[in-house]
Amino acid sequence: MKILISVDIEGVAGVYHPEQTRPGHAEYERARLLMTQEANAAVAGAFEAGATDVLVNDSHAGFRNMPADHLDPRASVVQGKPRYLGMMAGVEDGVDAVCLIGYHSRAHGRGILAHTINSFAFARIEFNGIELGEAGIYGALAGECDVPVVMASGDNVFIAENRELFPQAVFVETKRASGCNSGTSLSPARACQAIGEGVVQALRHPKLAPPFRLPGPIDARIRTQTPALADLFCQWPSLDRLSGDEVGFTAPTVQAAVRIVNCLSAMSTMLR
Repeated sequence: MKILISVDIEGVAGVYHPEQTRPGHAEYERARLLMTQEANAAVAGAFEAGATDVLVNDSHAGFRNMPADHLDPRASVVQGKPRYLGMMAGVEDGVDAVCLIGYHSRAHGRGILAHTINSFAFARIEFNGIELGEAGIYGALAGECDVPVVMASGDNVFIAENRELFPQAVFVETKRASGCNSGTSLSPARACQAIGEGVVQALRHPKLAPPFRLPGPIDARIRTQTPALADLFCQWPSLDRLSGDEVGFTAPTVQAAVRIVNCLSAMSTMLR
């Protein structure tokens, strides 16, 4: 059994503020270790449940957050960017199931550090009329590879947003949001214990969790944070201007749609 563990940082226990998520801040150095500890808890749970191969995807920002020498040596790690499949890189390598660790709620939600892919660029992303955050977008990409999301961890708002997409997945609540930068968290030790137990529970019967699938073609609609970003994105001829701050496009597959969204994210740096 081969398992992919995709790890973000905003949903990690004890992480509340943007400074904890950005390299160059002293608090980030501690938060990246908390992220690594939760990844290791998931890896340990996967092997306890019978996994023979575990791949960890470093899925935050520049995709090179977790110190490789602090990761469980039994696992392999995907780091660095750009890469075609982003937060789900590795799912194409014969993976049986995916676990999402440290994930967060979508843009303009009420969860801790809520955003979708790029907080500067995107206010809302819809695929085929469904508003999705990163879990939904990349869960659909896994589904296109016939791989289910069987477990996920993050705050209570993230869980509420995604339970319908992954109804048979095991969710682990690491903290409860009271605002975008405030809430009540489990201790890191308790969060890691709960994550490990959640992975074990999820992988006992992984085939019971069906993949989340969005049939192509994918009709994508994006609300940008400013009209200037919509101006920029529509320099791409295949994008349509839908309103002052909305653009749209059609892609043949989820993978193609994800790659376009990530290219738009990269383009947005021109306006920072």
